[in-house]
Amino acid sequence: MQTNEWAAKLRRFDAYPKTLDDFRVKTFGGAAVTIISGFFMILLFVSELQYYLTLEVTEELFVDTSRGEKMRINIDILFHKVPCAYLSIDAMDIAGEQQIDVDHNLFKRRMDLQGNILDEPEKEDLGDPSDEFMQAIKKLENKTADVCESCYGAETEDLKCCNTCEDVREAYRRKGWAFNNPDTIEQCKREGWSEKLKQQKNEGCQVYGYLEVNKVAGNFHFAPGKSFQQHHVHVSCFYHPIVHDLQPFGGEKFNLSHHVNHLSFGTDIPGRVNPLDGHMVAAKQGSMMYQYFVKIVPTIYKKISGQEVRTNQFSVTKHQKQVTASSGEQGLPGVFVLYELSPMMVQFTEKQRSFMHFLTGVCAIVGGVFTVAGLIDSLIYHSARAIQQKIDLGKAS
Repeated sequence: MQTNEWAAKLRRFDAYPKTLDDFRVKTFGGAAVTIISGFFMILLFVSELQYYLTLEVTEELFVDTSRGEKMRINIDILFHKVPCAYLSIDAMDIAGEQQIDVDHNLFKRRMDLQGNILDEPEKEDLGDPSDEFMQAIKKLENKTADVCESCYGAETEDLKCCNTCEDVREAYRRKGWAFNNPDTIEQCKREGWSEKLKQQKNEGCQVYGYLEVNKVAGNFHFAPGKSFQQHHVHVSCFYHPIVHDLQPFGGEKFNLSHHVNHLSFGTDIPGRVNPLDGHMVAAKQGSMMYQYFVKIVPTIYKKISGQEVRTNQFSVTKHQKQVTASSGEQGLPGVFVLYELSPMMVQFTEKQRSFMHFLTGVCAIVGGVFTVAGLIDSLIYHSARAIQQKIDLGKAS
């Protein structure tokens, strides 16, 4: 008896009173609302499940204390109308470390004007050393190994003999002299240096590989001719262009159209698109100077597996100008990338999303859709009854 009384008292707290089946009315409108609401429930549930299965990435910002390290610069640039023999790559940083003709980690690949590969990639300036021309030079060098030829006044303690044209160019560069006319140098005439340049005149060049530089602000650039020191100072692009020997090349005629296939700083992250990837420039006139001012933000990616990837993000500002004497602009024709590093570092950390958050979301979806569907069904049902009653009253009268 007491059990029945307690059960009767508990039934008073039932927030979901039920009606007898005999009093329930099922309508076509109610069925339509149920099907549509069920579809929306499934759609929202799938969306919530996808959100739960994706990793949550949190972002933190703090001061970068990783100075003194090396930074890798990945490069892949195609110059459509500049031969490899004419192109020089130079890099330096404001810490004083100067790297002249940085090609020990960069490769030059000769291309024709249609973008077809002409030779295997080589580090040599004047094309493939396996061809007959270069083989003849090597044989000549072996025969004259004991001969000490003149450096034309540019001899130094560690370079007293210049048996090849490249030796003379290097001696001139160390002295800070311009290499004006190769046809007046016996070694260059013997090697057919000018003829070799003419052979590559209607070619392009792909430069690819990587640089290892100090993790400080600096620059690297691609320009015609050989760079050299003037008055024993290697002048930085931040204030004045590096001095280049352009006389043998006719710098004003260079078409510096280029296509940046890839440029990144640090480890490449799969799926990440860098700002300059795919960037193409068609030069409408010669002797153009293209400058890319790059702001680098050191970045750490901490994956959910525990792996930590250190790389860099960057933004870029582009500038271009013509540097002929008639334009009145000072500078050097070429492509310059000037970069500086932010003192702040960004850290991205991957985390698994909370299961309780997923469960709460699912409950919210089911309850919300069910409630709204009930309101819509009630509105349709009572509206239809009211209209039907008015119609019945009209017929009765």
